[in-house]
Amino acid sequence: MYVRPDAPPLPEDIAVNEDVAEYIERRGCDFRICTSCGGPILLPISMKPPKSTDLKVRTGDHTIYISIHQARYLHSIHRGMLPAFLDHMEDLSTGHEY
Repeated sequence: MYVRPDAPPLPEDIAVNEDVAEYIERRGCDFRICTSCGGPILLPISMKPPKSTDLKVRTGDHTIYISIHQARYLHSIHRGMLPAFLDHMEDLSTGHEY
């Protein structure tokens, strides 16, 4: 079977790093990987709603939606995709300060 070289991977081909899975579980919501000027970014769907063309990757009880434009370049979903302000928001909600 012919597969285009730019075809997106299957959802099961994209690994979710354990620290990201734990982060998503703590936040208790679904996330989306979309394009930013700095590369792929992982945002809660309340900030960036999913699109019908997104790939869906399950982690625990939650879903990570992946922009079809980013999916072809991803092999794993890692903490480097989380913007720093989300870490700060989590620190404020838990009372932890750094």
